[in-house]
Amino acid sequence: MSGGERGTDRALWLHLGVLAALLGYHFIAPAYHHTSMARIMVLAIYAMGYNIAFGYTGLLSLGHALFFGAGLYGAGLLAYHAGQGAAAGLVAGLAAGGLVAFAFGLFALRTAGVAFMIVTLMFAQAGYLAVLYFGAWTRGDEGIVIPAAGRMLGPLDLSHDATRYLVALALFGLALLANLWLVRSARGRVMVAMRENEARSRMLGYDPYAVKLGALTVSGLYSGLAGAAYALLFGYAGASLASVQYSILPLLYVLLGGAGTVLGPFLGALVMFYLIDIASGLTDAHQFVTGAALVLLVLFAPKGILGSLRERGARWLP
Repeated sequence: MSGGERGTDRALWLHLGVLAALLGYHFIAPAYHHTSMARIMVLAIYAMGYNIAFGYTGLLSLGHALFFGAGLYGAGLLAYHAGQGAAAGLVAGLAAGGLVAFAFGLFALRTAGVAFMIVTLMFAQAGYLAVLYFGAWTRGDEGIVIPAAGRMLGPLDLSHDATRYLVALALFGLALLANLWLVRSARGRVMVAMRENEARSRMLGYDPYAVKLGALTVSGLYSGLAGAAYALLFGYAGASLASVQYSILPLLYVLLGGAGTVLGPFLGALVMFYLIDIASGLTDAHQFVTGAALVLLVLFAPKGILGSLRERGARWLP
């Protein structure tokens, strides 16, 4: 067996081991941490989507709240106004995130660098203002409380803690393994090549616009799925979840865990969630503590936790 094959097997077993550990955690976690971990897994799906665009393709976006919000309201409005169940909501959120990302990319990808970042921020802010403007449907800042019927996934009631955790784990597991397959595929290698040297990739016959649009669309599918899952699992869709803050969060998760690593978004979401949770219990200045931790990370581990591990010897980490 070659070194590459051994690395692939090791990576697969690592990711399967993480999923097995999360399944085991379901049976031993206290109620608070049980719910927190379900939330972390959903946010990690969102961060995985961001990582596909930023970590693997080099697209620094501040507009992903638009995709997350599309999924959030795609599921929330369908449940609230049409009385549809969770299965329809998940499909609607997934489709909404992908379609919005595709349409968004058609225009935003005509720019690059700082201009791209600014354009994505403007689109996200426009989406947030649209949620407020159509308050008769979205209920604006007050938000939508998802009715009980909308939180039924067949016979499964997503308002129950155990069911919520297991559904979040199932969605996270599918997203994680699909992400691992993508970055190991030929398309994933093209995305990385585009990030590293766009001019050389163009010389090899690849169309940067098409590759980036495809990556952004997949990123939107992940983000839309995460938004729909958040609404249905936790029973709420509000304008604050589509604000610019929710464009910054996945960037922080990815930077903390390691951009361009499959498990980095989950690790970053996990560490950031509990860092904020613990700091807020100790001081009112918890944002200062979080900011200081991020500054230290940039100074001593600029490639994130897993990125630094990969650089220092774990080359097989995808």
